Amino acid sequence: MATTAQLFEEPFDADEYIERLAWRTPGGGSKGGAEAFDPKRLLEEFENHIEELKQLDERIQRRVEKLEHQCHREAKEFAHKVQDLQRSNQVAFQHFQELDEHISYVATKVCHLGDQLEGVNTPRQRAVEAQRLMTYFNEFLDGELRSDVFNNPDKIKEAADIIQKLHLIFLHLFVFLCFSAGKYHDLERQLIQEFTAAQRRGEIGRMREVAAVLLHFKGYAHCVDVYIKQCQEGAYLRNDVFEDTAILCQRVNKQVGEVFSSPETVMAKLIQNIFENKLQWLCVCRPTLFYTFTRTTALATKLTEFNLGSDKHTFLSKLIKSIFSSYLESYIGMEREYLRTRGAMILQRYYDSKNHQKRPIGTGSIQDLKERIRQRTNLPLGPSIDTHGETFLSPELVVNLLQETRHAFERCHRLSDPSDLPKNAFSIFLLLVDHLCVEHIDYALEIGLSAIPSADAKNANLYFLDVVQQANSIFHLFDKQFNDQLMPLISSSPKLAECLHKKKEVIEQMEVKLDTGIDRTLNCMVGQMRHILATEQKKTDFRPEDENNVMIQYTTACSKVCTYVSRQVEHVRKSMDGKNVDTVLTELGVRFHRLIHEHLQQYSYSSMGGMLAICDVAEYRRCAKDFRVPLVLQLFDTLHALCNLLVVAPDNLKQVCSGEQLTNLDRNLLHAFVQLRVDYRSARLGRHFS
Repeated sequence: MATTAQLFEEPFDADEYIERLAWRTPGGGSKGGAEAFDPKRLLEEFENHIEELKQLDERIQRRVEKLEHQCHREAKEFAHKVQDLQRSNQVAFQHFQELDEHISYVATKVCHLGDQLEGVNTPRQRAVEAQRLMTYFNEFLDGELRSDVFNNPDKIKEAADIIQKLHLIFLHLFVFLCFSAGKYHDLERQLIQEFTAAQRRGEIGRMREVAAVLLHFKGYAHCVDVYIKQCQEGAYLRNDVFEDTAILCQRVNKQVGEVFSSPETVMAKLIQNIFENKLQWLCVCRPTLFYTFTRTTALATKLTEFNLGSDKHTFLSKLIKSIFSSYLESYIGMEREYLRTRGAMILQRYYDSKNHQKRPIGTGSIQDLKERIRQRTNLPLGPSIDTHGETFLSPELVVNLLQETRHAFERCHRLSDPSDLPKNAFSIFLLLVDHLCVEHIDYALEIGLSAIPSADAKNANLYFLDVVQQANSIFHLFDKQFNDQLMPLISSSPKLAECLHKKKEVIEQMEVKLDTGIDRTLNCMVGQMRHILATEQKKTDFRPEDENNVMIQYTTACSKVCTYVSRQVEHVRKSMDGKNVDTVLTELGVRFHRLIHEHLQQYSYSSMGGMLAICDVAEYRRCAKDFRVPLVLQLFDTLHALCNLLVVAPDNLKQVCSGEQLTNLDRNLLHAFVQLRVDYRSARLGRHFS
């Protein structure tokens, strides 16, 4: 393998290089092959290759030295050339300075000469101009305009310049009365007509020329008015005035910069004209103030991108205020009247759909007295009403009321003065409380309370828990709107405390009625259980005639009561949420236990009857597990242990009474249960409690 510099080009791998060298050497392979491995031959090849590498290194080194020498020589030559160029540049710079001084000298002379010529020419030009104006003025005095400039329509621009100068010169002279009454206004009218014609033709250049001439005339403002009026022709062809206005201003903004010398003034006047005519009329005709105000403010935001002067935001704010100030001052009154009417309509429409005539809810001292008596005694004052399962609470009605109120809060936020915003928001909140909480929820609670039957009613249908469920759901929506919509409007004002107090007051009033209704409903449930036990439980259940032929696991009364209780527990779980579920089920469970405890004490028990009572209590305890309340389960565990006293052998009675579940109970209670045994006297069981 020939040794050349190309073998060492990047990337160079020394191991690969040695491998290739060994592989090409006969007998140098390590994998076996046609010839066996010959280390001497491989060593000899390596030594020869090393010599070749040394020779290659020497050649390369000589070449490097040659190139370095050549590089040093060329560097010296380049340095000499650079020095020569620097000297040439210095000489050229000196010549440039001399030339610049000479030019400055000549320019000074020329300026001095120009000043002298101007000093001579300016008075001469003024004299010529004065003579020319005097000639034209003589024509006006003679009453005959002979000059071509006044009679040639193509020279209206030159005629306007002359008329303007004569107008300024003779402004205070009596002769100008005739002059101004004639040619001045005539020419001014012609210029405006020319501008109008050019605008119709779309000739921007001609419009710019005429506007520049009219700038010094009194009729310039009239020219701007004509332009504004004409550019609005055909611009409002759709029903959306705001969108048409935005498009019009976008188009005109590009044009006024090319026509007028002060485009910001023209744009401001155009927008003012639109606000005072188009939008003012729209505000009067359209009954939805919020829609008009919102679209107007959105339009004003778009218009800020145009050049309307240095303080365009203040300018647009004043325009909006000039249009809406009279309406915004009386806004909250209109808002309250609208919400009051709308809320009453929504409520009435709902009750009409139910064919229901609202009952007047009594107020005053008599009603307050009845309410206090009902809360203290839990007695139903007044006749019970059959609602046929109707709760008189409507999610659809609630959504409509909350939707109307949400829109009202949005309007209040946009239309109210910042100083009046909390007060106005609070007044809207009071209307919501009146319509939703008082007229709907509170009324439904009153109807629900009146519909709760007495505790001794048979087969009573209990719908008040459905009222509770829907009232809770509705109040969650009410509370969400309070936090999401009302709180941001009043959070930093004294009205916050009033709102929170009002909300707390409403909650407390409804909770009182909810608690009363739930308590009376639980009484009805217990009354229904008592009715089942009274009608289904027989004395022979616990003193069977044939002690050896009892085939049932528990009594019919127990089965029906457990079925009823399970159904009511499920009803409570569906109607309540959070901790209220455990609270109500705890109260129901305690009353359920008290009923069963009192019920069992009404009978006497034989041995087999006691076993059947234990089976009943075991079934009651299984039913109590559905309450998922530890206290209720504990009460029935204790009752189950008490029932064991009905069947335990007399000799073991004292031991059982000392058991873990009964040891803390009153001895009189234990004695009362033992007295229920039919063998109490014969077995002399009373001696265990003496």
